[in-house]
Amino acid sequence: MIVSDKDLLHNLVKELRKNNLKIVFTNGCFDILHKGHVKYLSEAKKFGDILIVGINSDSSIKKIKGNKRPIIPLESRIEVLNAIKSVNFVIPFEEETPINIISLIKPDVHVKGGDYTVENLPESKIILEYGGNIKIINLVDGYSTTNIVSSILKGV
Repeated sequence: MIVSDKDLLHNLVKELRKNNLKIVFTNGCFDILHKGHVKYLSEAKKFGDILIVGINSDSSIKKIKGNKRPIIPLESRIEVLNAIKSVNFVIPFEEETPINIISLIKPDVHVKGGDYTVENLPESKIILEYGGNIKIINLVDGYSTTNIVSSILKGV
């Protein structure tokens, strides 16, 4: 389900918690979706009952990745993520980090890929303050949107 309003997401999470469901959150750009993303999302879902995916807006990706990104516009990225069976909710965000969403919904588990550590994750402090868990999972070797884009631009 696509959720564009943070207050609606907050209310949905409150209802889910009434049913003792464990909330998992992850986030990313998900620019050119590939096997690594799908496996990552499937692994993230295993940490709980409901997987919420925060997706960077086009403007926030430009701030993070540069003016040539994203390749795929937000609306298309949201639709593709929403079609993945392990994903329950998708919510876009404008900021460079999902700290505002995390502060609002306080997921039980926050999942990030192995290119992060708890120490260099900007949202770690807020998650640990409210008692949430952080899980770092391995990336799938050989799959990286940045590398795919680089190969395309080189004409490989």
